[in-house]
Formats: sequence, structure tokens, C-alpha cells
Amino acid sequence: MNNDKAIETLNTLIEINNDRIEGYETASKETEESDLKLLFATFISTSRKCRQELVEQVFFLGGKPEEGTRITGKFFRAWMDVKAALSGKDRKTILASCEYGEDVAVATYDKEIENNFGELSTTLQSLIMSQRNLIKANHDKIRSMLRTLDQVSH
Repeated sequence: MNNDKAIETLNTLIEINNDRIEGYETASKETEESDLKLLFATFISTSRKCRQELVEQVFFLGGKPEEGTRITGKFFRAWMDVKAALSGKDRKTILASCEYGEDVAVATYDKEIENNFGELSTTLQSLIMSQRNLIKANHDKIRSMLRTLDQVSH
């Protein structure tokens, strides 16, 4: 296992979880719909749990955990779109923006798995796959809610 590569991979995933937390905190403040507030709180909790697990592994490997977000990345711009969309408080627009953010989060996990999996211990591989599946389930929940809205509106 390459410790430097493992720490870099873990820090990338910490950043994407920080982005999700920030995005869903913003979304929760802006919406008045209680079911969305509850959903966003659940997603924040998922990302906080993932982030904590990743931070512990970075420390274990002797690294310094990332504390910020990916301000220069697409994900930050996606959350800015969420913030803009929320000003109209339109449920479908909010969920579509959240789905885009979730697409980026899942893609980030997939990219790290594809490019760096061989550099990680089996423990880290298992942790990252488990987290990826949790985030993918969040993604699929958003997608399902969007499909339901589409069916109702047709």
C-alpha cells in the first residue's frame, strides 16, 4: 500500500463529503418543506459519518485530513446552482440540483476507486466501497423522488 496515495485518495473523499454537508445545510435552510429538511438532515448525517471515518484513517496513516471543500471543482458550482434554485423554492428544481450534486459525489468515489484502489489496503477498499454505496443510495433516493414528481406532473 502506498501511504501518500492512500492519504490523497482519502482527502479527496473527505472534500466531497464536506461539499455534500455544506450543500445540504444550505438546501435545508432554504426549503420550507419538512420532508426535504428531514431528507437533507439524513444526507448530512451520512456525510458526517463518512467524513469521520475517512479522517480517522488519514490520522492512522500519519497524514493531515483535509478540512475544506473543493471550491475550485464542479461540485461547488453545483451547490451554487442549488442555492440559486432554492430561491424559487421549487421542489423539482431543488431535487434536480441535488441530483446533479449527488452525480458528482458518486463519480468522485468511482474515480478514486478506478484510479487508486490498488494502492489501498483491503480495509480502506472495504470502507470506501461501503461509503460509495451509502452515497449512491442517497443519489438513488433523490432520483426516485424526481421520477415520482415527473409522473405526477404528466
